[in-house]
Amino acid sequence: MAELRAAGLIIFRRMALGIEYLLMQTSYGCHHWTPPKGHVDPGESDRETALRETKEEAGLGNEHFKVIEDFRKELKYEVKGKPKTVIYWMAELLEPSTPVLMSEEHQDYRWLPLTEACQLSKFPDMIETLKECDDYLKQHA
Repeated sequence: MAELRAAGLIIFRRMALGIEYLLMQTSYGCHHWTPPKGHVDPGESDRETALRETKEEAGLGNEHFKVIEDFRKELKYEVKGKPKTVIYWMAELLEPSTPVLMSEEHQDYRWLPLTEACQLSKFPDMIETLKECDDYLKQHA
């Protein structure tokens, strides 16, 4: 059975009151909240996918953020009975006021501190990943 593969970026920004994470609400299915991500196209690397999907879904390109090179998280779960792997990198938004430009794949987005991001995400593996991002940022402050 072919594995589904996706990649994305966990975008964060530094605000006066602390770190905020970007979550986007899908306009399909159960309208779940995740960082921007999408399926890997044939011939495309995971990293290329993460960058392309972030640009397509959030309107944020390389010029808007800095990827944290030594943070990479791989999530594995099943979707409709098929194994899926999602690779995330973390990236800091360089200018916190940069606007997010949603694609039609999403109906809403929010910048949230860790606790609220975890509450909105609901998926245990995504919650754990957000906490790992936060721990990483505290250790490398």
